[in-house]
Amino acid sequence: MDFSVESLETPALTKAQLADLLFEQIGLNKRESKDMIDAFFDLIAASLVDGTDVKISGFGNFQIRTKAPRPGRNPRTGEAIPIQARRVVTFHASHKLKEQIQDEGKTPSAV
Repeated sequence: MDFSVESLETPALTKAQLADLLFEQIGLNKRESKDMIDAFFDLIAASLVDGTDVKISGFGNFQIRTKAPRPGRNPRTGEAIPIQARRVVTFHASHKLKEQIQDEGKTPSAV
């Protein structure tokens, strides 16, 4: 099944636009489409909050990384400020996604 996003007006793909694509191309009603998108992202978020990595085959991996506390400084005043330890989400694209991005960026003469 081929999904088309050429009709998007903004450069960002939103959850509402994803729900509209499900409605238009798969035939789910708008409420089901919205609920499916919300459930998908809620599941990803809950897994990451629990410390579980999320791997989406052919797309990439979302991982939780714990950053250690470190010294920092206020760039305006130069005052030393401690930066607390925190957890951050990182994303690593799969090889398939990287290849698709590279192939799309090539000019016709370079392909």
